[in-house]
Amino acid sequence: MHAMQYGFTLPADYSMDVIRERVARTGHLLDDWPGLGLKAYLIRERGKDGSPVNRYAPFYLWHTVEGMNSFLWDGAFQRPTDDFGRPSVRQWTGLAYEEGGAADSPARVAVLRRRPVPDGALLAAAVVDTGRWELVHFSLHAGEAPDGAEGEVFRVLHLSAPGRGLLPRGRQW
Repeated sequence: MHAMQYGFTLPADYSMDVIRERVARTGHLLDDWPGLGLKAYLIRERGKDGSPVNRYAPFYLWHTVEGMNSFLWDGAFQRPTDDFGRPSVRQWTGLAYEEGGAADSPARVAVLRRRPVPDGALLAAAVVDTGRWELVHFSLHAGEAPDGAEGEVFRVLHLSAPGRGLLPRGRQW
């Protein structure tokens, strides 16, 4: 399993409805992408959920490197790059993935943090950036962010999960 995220910090007066409309229009394009476990289309809005910025920052879990590389190099990644510029793309080696008791619920909120799997989560993944030796914990939730959620809280606009069932569960070593 591999994780990937890039993001675009947008001006303070940028209407995040532009991003919502973009995702509503194009989010389905990855609903059957080969090698993709899931893509969570994430936004943060200035002044909401403790966010100081407007940000569009999709998060991916890949069950094949080929799927990830195809996304980055075969044209799909060009769409956001054309519109917002080429971002740094962070990639992590997967350490663990697990689904929670609410796994069949629609995702509304995502939290990136460095803590154990929260109760009531749809799913959680732990990944490591071996360049920085930084551990990242990603979880999706059906409701609001858990009380006391630490880390960046994002709203989920769409979830493409064509290979979610193929993501290896549990520890990855």
